[in-house]
This record gives sequence, C-alpha cells and structure tokens, in this order.
Amino acid sequence: MTTPKKSPAQRARAQRIWNALVRRYPDAHCALHWTKPHELLIATILSAQSTDVGVNKATPALFSAFPTIEAFAASSPKAIEPFVKTLNFWRNKARAVHESMLKVQCTFGGTLPTTMDGLVQLRGVARKTANVLLGNAFDINEGVVVDTHVMRLAQRLALSRHGDPESIELDLMVLFPKRNWCRLSHLLIAHGRMVCKARGAKCADDAICRAFCKNAKSPPR
Repeated sequence: MTTPKKSPAQRARAQRIWNALVRRYPDAHCALHWTKPHELLIATILSAQSTDVGVNKATPALFSAFPTIEAFAASSPKAIEPFVKTLNFWRNKARAVHESMLKVQCTFGGTLPTTMDGLVQLRGVARKTANVLLGNAFDINEGVVVDTHVMRLAQRLALSRHGDPESIELDLMVLFPKRNWCRLSHLLIAHGRMVCKARGAKCADDAICRAFCKNAKSPPR
C-alpha cells in the first residue's frame, strides 16, 4: 500500500494531540502482566477477544506451570488448556501458545525472533501481536499497535479516515515520529478506556475530546 501523505498542518495537529495525551496519561503502559518477553507474547496471543484483566488472572498459574519457552514447547495443548479455560476460544489459544513456543524452540533455537518477519511465522501472531512484543519487550518501533480502541480513537480524533487496521496504522506512522509509535498506542488505549469509550463515552465533558474528537460534536482544530 502507498504511504499516505500528510500536510504540515496535520502533523502539527497530531503533535498537539500527542502533547495533550502525554500530559493526561504520563504513565500509560501495556496492561498485560509479564516478566519475560515470551510471557508478553503468550499473554498477547491470549488477549484476542478477551480482556486484559481476564488474561492477567489466567497467566500467573500458566507461567508458574510452564516457566520457560522450553517448558511450553515440551508440553501439549491439552496440558495448557486447563490454565486458559476462562478465556474465549481457549482450545485454539492453547494450541497457538504451544505451537508458537514449539516453533521458537525448534526453528529459532529457543530465542524469540526480534523481527516482524520472524514473529509472524509463529502461530497466533499477526502484525498487531508482533508490534506489542517488539515495542514493549525490545523497544523496537516497527509499527503502531492498532486494536479496537486505537481504531476508534484514530477515527474520532480525525487521525485517519480509514476503517481497516493496516491503513490506520500507516496513517499513524506518518503522523507521529517513529520513536513514539509504541507509546502512542498506550496513550490512545488509555483515553479510549477512560473517556472516549465505544459506549457511554464522556467526550462532551472532556477537554481533549472537545478540542479534537468528532464524538464531542466540536470540529477538530
């Protein structure tokens, strides 16, 4: 896809949004709990169609039972299933966790790949999941994590006119400096969870939304 072009005015507006979000949410960070990179990858795989809160309740026992990549690889989907049964699509997720760790063990020598091309070879890992791992575990800004919150906020804040994750990510990558891509997703997610919600949005009463959000019925500046 062709890289979109953005005007200086659009970039300046994006910078004002960035500044406002940073002031509001200085501690915005990944909500998934992890201590090792492979744990973050597994937690992100498990988070599909599930809440971060639900994943964080399931992973302590899971990571205790299988403390290493090798332990996951040597197990089986059946052995993993009891630890993830509280999550949606738990059978498929148990299989994805096992097969992804098995591939890391057998193909990548037991070390997680740190490239987009390497990560998307793993079962259950698409671009969004890879971006989560690269940005948060390795400080590599390969792209912007585009989840449902980021999609909603990108449209409401007039950062993108598109409705598909790939096009939205490209728009955000052009508007914001590469060094900020990982943090940008956390800021947008934080505002989406606290204020600019899918349901019960508080945009009309919020200063950031009144300045920038279409949902506040105020034209973007």
